[in-house]
Amino acid sequence: MTNRIFGCSGYISIGVKLILLHYNPLMKFPIDQLAQTYSNQLTDVIRQEIQLAGGFISFARYMELALYAPGLGYYSAGQHKFGKGGDFVTAPEISPLFSQCVALQCQQILDELGQGDILELGAGSGVFAKDVLLELERLNSLPRHYYILEISADLRARQHELLTQHCPHLLTHISWLNVLPKTTIHGIIIGNEVLDAMPVHCFRIDSSGIKERCVTWDQDQFAWLLTEPTTPELTQHVESLLQEQPLPEDYDSEVNLMLPAWINSITACLDKGVILLFDYGYGRAEYYHPERRMGTLMCYYQHRRHDDPFKLVGSQDITAHVNFTTVAENACDVGCTLAGYSIQAAFLLHCDLLGIAQKKEEATSVEGINQAQAIKKLTLPSEMGELVKVMALSKNYTKSLRGFPQPDRRRDL
Repeated sequence: MTNRIFGCSGYISIGVKLILLHYNPLMKFPIDQLAQTYSNQLTDVIRQEIQLAGGFISFARYMELALYAPGLGYYSAGQHKFGKGGDFVTAPEISPLFSQCVALQCQQILDELGQGDILELGAGSGVFAKDVLLELERLNSLPRHYYILEISADLRARQHELLTQHCPHLLTHISWLNVLPKTTIHGIIIGNEVLDAMPVHCFRIDSSGIKERCVTWDQDQFAWLLTEPTTPELTQHVESLLQEQPLPEDYDSEVNLMLPAWINSITACLDKGVILLFDYGYGRAEYYHPERRMGTLMCYYQHRRHDDPFKLVGSQDITAHVNFTTVAENACDVGCTLAGYSIQAAFLLHCDLLGIAQKKEEATSVEGINQAQAIKKLTLPSEMGELVKVMALSKNYTKSLRGFPQPDRRRDL
């Protein structure tokens, strides 16, 4: 749920039968006035698009606007999103231990390549970049360049301020990009909680077949609308799922139809090296398990988690889990090799989490307690330890990776 790197594009739908779904409002919680102002403005923008589109839009388009509409979307507007004062906390915000473990994995790859570059996809607050670079400097393994792909001007400014404050001597290694690099790189591409905020299409399986859950405006609020699928790709995807495993009626879930093109573009800019992806997700069989009949769509506002994507549009994060089977399949189709798949806890422990923690000299007992709590948050199965998965995709790189000793969790894909 860190900053994302996707633009906006429309979806066309014609000849659909509309079925209005009942909308159940969630419990109320305190709303920041600035957040409400942004939300009201973006609501008007989306309402106009719905009207121009003939009465509804796909949820993918709604989510795209809610997160990335210029100047108003969640990741485009100037609101605080990360850490205790924001809406959610990611692993780098919990403790520098996370980034230091990732740096150790990066050191191995960079040393094997004889140095190289790092490309971070959406750097959030900049904390991850800071801690990784400082640790790689300590390990005498700095990359030639540390590229940050960041389309949010607000987040880019915050990242630059933080990095200037904490490691100004490393700014010569850092470059910000608006788009993927045009020339291929040797090195590492890192995406931490990036994929889970790509726009998704929502679908339902009912007695009449495959339907799409779209978004309309009804009775002065956004509402779900059941339609025939607006794109053949959605029908093909769900039909393929049903061939693998029957799913019950009234089964709701989602699919990221942008994923194949995204994987292709990411792998295309890597000539030799490794892609590391950290995100909430499952293998396909678990993602579309018959008992997971409400999908994985989730929203976050001021550390409150709920499932209403129509509340505070533009001022709350909207996410959906990652289908890592699809990630691996698409990457292998374009020349990559699945080099590892594991849970976050296992990856961090194999990258010497406990050893790094033991080397730290805590000034006070409170700091020691805080570090212990951070390790629990990063590794416990009920926290991020098992919920967050880590995937490594290699390209023209055959060395085994220390974070993924065999056997790993690829059996779950």
